[in-house]
Amino acid sequence: MIFSCTQAEFVRQIYDRLGKGKRHAAQLYSQWFKTGEVNPSTWAEPQALSLVEEMLQYMDRTLPPVISQQQDGDTTKFLLKLADGLETESVLIPMQAGVTLCISSQVGCKMGCTFCETGRMGLLRSLTVSEIVAQVFVARFGFKSPVRNIVFMGMGEPFDNYDNVMQAIKVLTDPAGMAFGSSRLTVSTSGCIEEIYRFMEDADPAVNLAVSINAPTDEIRDRIMPVNHQWNLQALKKVLIDYCQHPRREILIEYVLLKELNDSLECADQLADFLQGLKVKVNLIPYNAQRKSRFQPPEEEVQESFAKRLFEKGYQVLLRRHKGRNIMAACGQLGNKDQRKAWFS
Repeated sequence: MIFSCTQAEFVRQIYDRLGKGKRHAAQLYSQWFKTGEVNPSTWAEPQALSLVEEMLQYMDRTLPPVISQQQDGDTTKFLLKLADGLETESVLIPMQAGVTLCISSQVGCKMGCTFCETGRMGLLRSLTVSEIVAQVFVARFGFKSPVRNIVFMGMGEPFDNYDNVMQAIKVLTDPAGMAFGSSRLTVSTSGCIEEIYRFMEDADPAVNLAVSINAPTDEIRDRIMPVNHQWNLQALKKVLIDYCQHPRREILIEYVLLKELNDSLECADQLADFLQGLKVKVNLIPYNAQRKSRFQPPEEEVQESFAKRLFEKGYQVLLRRHKGRNIMAACGQLGNKDQRKAWFS
């Protein structure tokens, strides 16, 4: 229960069951999320310890076990085994601005992007709020990692699990709990337009939005991202314009560079034209090798030329360097198709 609740929600649930204990429930919640421990003797009066013990009966603190941990330099990928036997993957990435944790919102993904290992895996199921938050809890207290930023860029399309992702954001940003600043969270989408509009209404403007575009034309995007058949670039541009109307909002544009498909200077010019009028930063991601994939990353000089052309057009550009690719932890590499075989066998 506790991993899916804000402090106020937890206190209300405890009070509804016990008819008392609001103050102690609030303290119990904060200690758990801020320290990863429960030690009521440090803050509860002796006469209240029995009440706190009663609360603990309703406070399921069970965490999914870590069944695998892999290192590639300073990048760590860890797998959690869920109650039904499925696994979720998360990645700890030390960055210049602090440790970033990449978390999953689903096991697999139904979006079917052809350059993505998770998309090739298909969707098995969405994660619960508790399973999403547990990834952060394990990273912070299990691995004792000083996680500073959280990105919903692991397995799954976050907006295909919209309600649970939004509740997880509320839990993670609760000042009485883990207290992540809203600006430290980024949600990445392949371009689910209806949910982007919902996100505009529901989310703190400081929560960051990343949009995976990966092609400057519908002809190319249709070939690699099935979502484009439902919401093409014209429709996507409209919602991005609307999104940027808020003065505190800008968009991180994610663009996976695929050799001889979307990496030409002509594509860079077309992308620059598409982004005109938007408040954006562009994150260029050289394709990361996957199992039995037909794609390849462009040569480094091609990557640099693409980035330079966008920079000359006036855009902030980050050309990502490979982190975690040797353990299948880099962008687009998460997912295990063997899970699908086991799940449906």
